[in-house]
Amino acid sequence: MIKYQLLCALEHEFEGWFKDSADFDAQAGDGLIECPACGSGDVRKAVMAPSVARRDRGARETRLADIKRDMGAAMERARAYVEKNFDYVGEKFPEEARKIHYGEAEQRGIYGEATGKEVKDLVDEGVSVAPMPGKKTDKAGPAKTAAADGKKLN
Repeated sequence: MIKYQLLCALEHEFEGWFKDSADFDAQAGDGLIECPACGSGDVRKAVMAPSVARRDRGARETRLADIKRDMGAAMERARAYVEKNFDYVGEKFPEEARKIHYGEAEQRGIYGEATGKEVKDLVDEGVSVAPMPGKKTDKAGPAKTAAADGKKLN
């Protein structure tokens, strides 16, 4: 595995792990790499210095805060994508996901609510599901879940 520092067209810097240089080239060529801050697919490798251990705790804390901010932005974009492109089925999520999985309903992306047990049962049956990132305003309750048989969850 190799870690690259990456830059998007807007100069947001982030890191990515790849099997090797060819793996990065293939993913970048297929448009599979996006900036976690802005969603841009125009991504390139940044000039990198060798990794040297340092004891500057302030820099480490700043970097961790940056990573947390970037991850939060990426999760918000993922949720917005699902809400825009998938059908909301509410508490009927487990039932509808099964219908789609078994060919009893049209294949499409859906999202809705499911309990932990319901999600486990779906996974045990081979139904492809993924947790949805929460909104800051979400209350505790059943987890929001998404399914996209035959589609990628970006």
